[in-house]
Amino acid sequence: MDDLLPTLIDALPNRPLVRAKGPLYRQLADILREPIASGAFPVGGELPKEASIAERFGVSLITVRQALRDLEADGLIKKRSAKPAIVTARNPTVNLSWNFKNFADMATFTKDAQLKVKSYRKETSPALRHFGLGKDEAGYCLRSILSVGPHKKAHISTYFPPDIGEKFRKEDFTDVLIFRSVQRHLSVRMALAHITVRAEIADKSIAADLEIAEGEAILTVEMLYQSADQRNIEFSVARHRADMFSITYDAPNDIA
Repeated sequence: MDDLLPTLIDALPNRPLVRAKGPLYRQLADILREPIASGAFPVGGELPKEASIAERFGVSLITVRQALRDLEADGLIKKRSAKPAIVTARNPTVNLSWNFKNFADMATFTKDAQLKVKSYRKETSPALRHFGLGKDEAGYCLRSILSVGPHKKAHISTYFPPDIGEKFRKEDFTDVLIFRSVQRHLSVRMALAHITVRAEIADKSIAADLEIAEGEAILTVEMLYQSADQRNIEFSVARHRADMFSITYDAPNDIA
C-alpha cells in the first residue's frame, strides 16, 4: 500500500490552507471531500495516511484528525485505529453534526439550510422568564422550520422581550441564522450565546412539523443570546430530529 500513497496524495487538490478563511480543519475537510465526491477516492478505498496529509498541507495531526472526524460525522469515511480511514460513501448522509465553538461554527452548520417562517406574534410563555417577564406578561415568538433540501431538521421557537419584538415583522427574518437578522435589524452585536442541550419527547405539533411519530425522541438546543452590554436579546429553542442530529466536541485531558 505504501507505494500507492503518492498517487493518493496527488489526488488531493493543491490548495493552501489560510487561517483568515476560518478553522484549518474545516478547510482541510472540504479539500478531502472533493476527491471522495468525484470518486478519486473510491468507496471501500483508503485515504492517505494522516501523517501524509499533515505533511502535504503543513498542519498538525490534531488538525487532520479533526477534519477526519467531520467527514466521519457526515458518513463519508470510517476511521480505523493505526490504519488509514476507509471511504464509506461519496455523498454525505442527512445527519447534522453539532460542533459549535463560536458563532462562525453556527454559520457553517446552517450553510446549506433554509429557514421557513411559520408565524410571528405576541404571546405568553414560560420561556419569557429569560427577559424578566412574569407568566401573564406577553413577549413575541417567531416559529420556524429549518430544512436541508427536502429534509426537515428542526422546529425553532424564538422569543423576544416586548420592546425588542415590537420592532420586527415576520418579513424581517430573512436569514437562516435568526440572530444575524436581529443584529442587522437592530444594529446590535450579539456577544455571547448560552447553550443548553437536553433530550425531549415530540408532542403532536412538533412531530407533525418534523414529520416524525408523536412520542419520538428529539434533541432540544436552547440558545440565550446576549448583547455586548449583557442584555438578553433573543432566546431560541431548536428541537431537532434525534436521528438526524449529533453532538461532537473535543474534550482535552486536563487532569494531571
